[in-house]
Amino acid sequence: MSTTTGAFLAGGIAACGAVTVTHSFETVKIRLQLQGELQTKNEAVKKYRGVLHGVKVILQNEGPRGLFRGIGSAYVYQVLLNGCRLGFYEPIRSNLTSAIYNDPKIQSLGANVFAGAASGVIGAAAGSPFFLVKTRLQSYSPFLPVGTQHNYKNSFDGLSKIYKSEGVKGIYRGVGAAMIRTSFGSSVQLPTYFFAKRRLTHHLGMEEGPALHLASSAASGFVVCCFMHPPDTIMARMYNQTGNLYGGVFDCLFKTIRTEGVLAIYKGFFAHLARILPHTILTLSLAEQTNKLMRRVEDRVLPDSYREKI
Repeated sequence: MSTTTGAFLAGGIAACGAVTVTHSFETVKIRLQLQGELQTKNEAVKKYRGVLHGVKVILQNEGPRGLFRGIGSAYVYQVLLNGCRLGFYEPIRSNLTSAIYNDPKIQSLGANVFAGAASGVIGAAAGSPFFLVKTRLQSYSPFLPVGTQHNYKNSFDGLSKIYKSEGVKGIYRGVGAAMIRTSFGSSVQLPTYFFAKRRLTHHLGMEEGPALHLASSAASGFVVCCFMHPPDTIMARMYNQTGNLYGGVFDCLFKTIRTEGVLAIYKGFFAHLARILPHTILTLSLAEQTNKLMRRVEDRVLPDSYREKI
């Protein structure tokens, strides 16, 4: 394991590689989540009928640019989120197990879940403004609009306009939902990944390498999607709102379920799965490789006395 700084950089680099591949599915997911917002089933018009239809419609009307709206903000967000999540997970976990069991090498499910959730919350808070503007850029469509429309030229134009009209509070609108969403996902992502690695190694005899990383990441990605999608839907709606349509996380949840039904919080689930499976696989698999690379760089650059303390 590299240093906290090294793990932060490795996690950020890995996540940027992953988001390049999966960003288009994120765009479709957000539009599906906003489609029919606070409308009954009879009132709602389905402009996007699913993952593949959404990709097709956006390509036909907006071109590749439509699918990759907000990619710049996505890169910044991924560096902050996954840098924190992968960079702080091991220090939090080892310090916690040292405090409880006097041994940082012990693998405790409770400590692992707490470390995953805590590191995810730190990353979500740090990257929230960029996820906010990313969501608004991705939801905008001059042809088939869903939800509130925000016509920003780019990420910095969006952040500037939000700050001028709403101040710092506007920049951090929905951060509570983001922290809940990410704590749900992070609390299971890394613990599930490492659990799957141990089980696959022990029961199937798989050796350390790309195949083990791929299988473990796939298992982790599916579990993450199941846990994270409902708060993800709430977060997308809170980020995209103008004014005070929702008074908070639970107000948004209750209004959504009351008007659209319980299954509304799972709108866009398959688009989310299509995004998060390859994203998790690529992020965690690439993180393994970038961590090794970062460790080699640190071995050459950092003095032995400093590395021994970490």
